[in-house]
Amino acid sequence: MSTKIVIDPITRVEGHGRVTIHLDEYGKVKDSFLHVVEFRGFERFIQGHPYWEAPALVQRLCGICPVSHHLAAAKAIDQIVGIDPQDLSTAANKLRRLMHYGQIFQSHALHFFYLASPDLLFGVDAPVEKRNVIAVAVEDKELATRGIIMRKFGQEIIRAIAGKRIHGISSVPGGVYKIFTQKERDYFLNGEEISNIDNMIAWMLEILAFIKSYHEKHKIYMETFAEFPSGHLGMVDDDGNLEFYHGKLRAIDDAGNKTLDDVSTDNYLQYFAEAVEKWSYMKFPYLKQLGREKGWNRVGPLARINICNRIRTPLAEKERINFFEFAGRKVVNSTMYFHWARLIEMLACAEEMKLLLNDPDILSEDLVRTGVPRLQGIGIVEAPRGTLTHHYAVDEKGMITRCNLIVSTTHNNDAMNHAVKWVAENVISNKGTITDAMLNQVETAIRAYDPCLSCATHAIGKMPLKIELINFAGDLIDERAKT
Repeated sequence: MSTKIVIDPITRVEGHGRVTIHLDEYGKVKDSFLHVVEFRGFERFIQGHPYWEAPALVQRLCGICPVSHHLAAAKAIDQIVGIDPQDLSTAANKLRRLMHYGQIFQSHALHFFYLASPDLLFGVDAPVEKRNVIAVAVEDKELATRGIIMRKFGQEIIRAIAGKRIHGISSVPGGVYKIFTQKERDYFLNGEEISNIDNMIAWMLEILAFIKSYHEKHKIYMETFAEFPSGHLGMVDDDGNLEFYHGKLRAIDDAGNKTLDDVSTDNYLQYFAEAVEKWSYMKFPYLKQLGREKGWNRVGPLARINICNRIRTPLAEKERINFFEFAGRKVVNSTMYFHWARLIEMLACAEEMKLLLNDPDILSEDLVRTGVPRLQGIGIVEAPRGTLTHHYAVDEKGMITRCNLIVSTTHNNDAMNHAVKWVAENVISNKGTITDAMLNQVETAIRAYDPCLSCATHAIGKMPLKIELINFAGDLIDERAKT
């Protein structure tokens, strides 16, 4: 007899999805699927608009990572007006980078402190009323307070450059539209405790000490939970350093061998294809030369830490070295290590922001350049969740005729499905009955990727997660839904 159980509160992911787990006649997991069932079709929606509207329009894909879409679109639109990244003015390049680092800093803070920390502090067996940021504040007020302040710091960087924390406008074709004033700069360098970049760096070092200690105490769990081999994809600079704004695409396999050797972002179509499945609206990107089965990659913090040779800033580089020394592996394939990698990136962004805030170039009024117009443009950045691609084609009147978006979470689509299957095989099918804690582990596996399902499918509407258990005969034998 089928049973329906409701889980509350709402799952801590951004988007609307459903998980189905299929059992064989012996009660073992036969297959599992993460269905992303939202759809709005933003790639078609933007067609017919003039190209200069794209950086503003695409921000509406998401309220969590609008800056990432804004900058990816801006880089593409730059090319349409004849400006490649190296042709931007020094001030425009550095202001875009400063805003980008602020975006990654605030988004990572949101994910770690608001969404992931309840899993770490309380565990998967905790009652539902404890699995939220309010309970974190009660349990560890300083941790929660710092998380809130750090997110605010990143948002204030965005506001200073773009005018608003969410859906502001900074980039225009060929540059940026607004100067950054000395007063704005000094606010982040010499301001009070909650607005001072030095405090952000000091706090990040303390939080990194916390996550390392947590890994030491829970080493087996953090290493083995949803651990599986995969490729890893991200951007690096010309020297192989960690890069967020503009660089070359690099991918490695689970052993560290390069499967994509530092290729130009302009040539991404030569290397990537996108598969579709009938059970999800979210696509599945993969490397053409490896094929659909073996060519998929993880992206985001863990992937970026895995693929880079080093990090440019000294404190973050020291933490990266500590990360791999602790893991004892050249490539880390453990899903839960995403959180540690995310914090290392926060420190790197804080250090980069301090360097730029002390750079007189950001106060320059040389903001916009022009070139010879083209009929297409490609912009790729490393968004908080991973590699993000915007590609536009326009007609002679400058109207958008084609738009291709490969959003970070789509790259992680296969990885999240593998993670769900790991939990289903190792936790759910062997226990006889399904508990709330077991299903929370499905969420934990998905949540480590910080997925933005709405970005990936350009969705609208409610955002629940439903989990269904189906037997070998196709009958629904259990269901849990968050609404």
